[in-house]
Amino acid sequence: MKLAALGEVMVELAPQSAVGSGDASKPQFMQSFAGDTYNTAVYIARGGVNVSYVTLLGDDPYSKEVLACLTQEGIDTSAIPQLPGRNPGLYLIQNTADGERYFTYWRGESPARELFADADRREALKAHLRQMDCLYLSGITLAIMSPEARGELLAFLQEYRANGGRVAFDSNYRPRLWASAEVAKIAVMDFLQQTDMALLTFEDEQALWGDTRVEECVQRNTAAGVSELIVKRGAEPVLMQVNGELDAIDVPLVSRVVDTTGAGDSFNAGYLAARLQGATPAQSVAAGNQCAARVIGHRGAIIPRTEYMERAAGAIEPG
Repeated sequence: MKLAALGEVMVELAPQSAVGSGDASKPQFMQSFAGDTYNTAVYIARGGVNVSYVTLLGDDPYSKEVLACLTQEGIDTSAIPQLPGRNPGLYLIQNTADGERYFTYWRGESPARELFADADRREALKAHLRQMDCLYLSGITLAIMSPEARGELLAFLQEYRANGGRVAFDSNYRPRLWASAEVAKIAVMDFLQQTDMALLTFEDEQALWGDTRVEECVQRNTAAGVSELIVKRGAEPVLMQVNGELDAIDVPLVSRVVDTTGAGDSFNAGYLAARLQGATPAQSVAAGNQCAARVIGHRGAIIPRTEYMERAAGAIEPG
């Protein structure tokens, strides 16, 4: 199976430890790379699926490092143009005492914002995507694109699915990326109607749609035609609806939460890697929970590959 993930990868600065000679509130930061669909792509590839990542980068040293990181993970980078004179976006993570995170972004000039915008690049990209069994994108992917580019991508997904392709989508709502909540609702609903597998976080659904009960989320996505719906609710049971059958699957207790950055992204990765390799939806939810548990015991969105594979093999416990 081959999957392509579409979106943005940024330079990440994650706090590690306090500076030894002074104010403990001033942490040291580790630099790496992350972004919601990028995170998911990395962990899907580690799960054994052939993955291509689709974005735009610059020709600066950080962009070259991103390409090197993707290559080291065995991810195809042939659909990543490098735009002269451009740089990727950047974000900084800060954590509360219980491991919850908040972010500060510098992404206004990110080349990824031009995804699907240029006609020539778009036609080459469509040819690449037609070779994939599954496409994965998120609400952040949509939010950074121009309305015209979103329209082009939506039309392509209709064609792609008509020819047997499958689409996985995470709404991943970030209000500051959208002109308004109403614009976001229209775009997200358009893409849900071209979605086979929706991997949603209830907190995001509440923020966008104002849901007070999870049943509202389930009903809305069912009406949109989503046949495989997963709703993540933190430590609460994951809701899974497949072909109209609704189940709740417990989330195993995680003994130590260091940083929840990438928790939803890594769950999606575990789910999709298992699902694309023949696992049932329930088995795939379990794989998603396991992947997320490994990630939230580590600072930053991406665990170093060796450490992650040791955890996946059971050599060391999460956290």
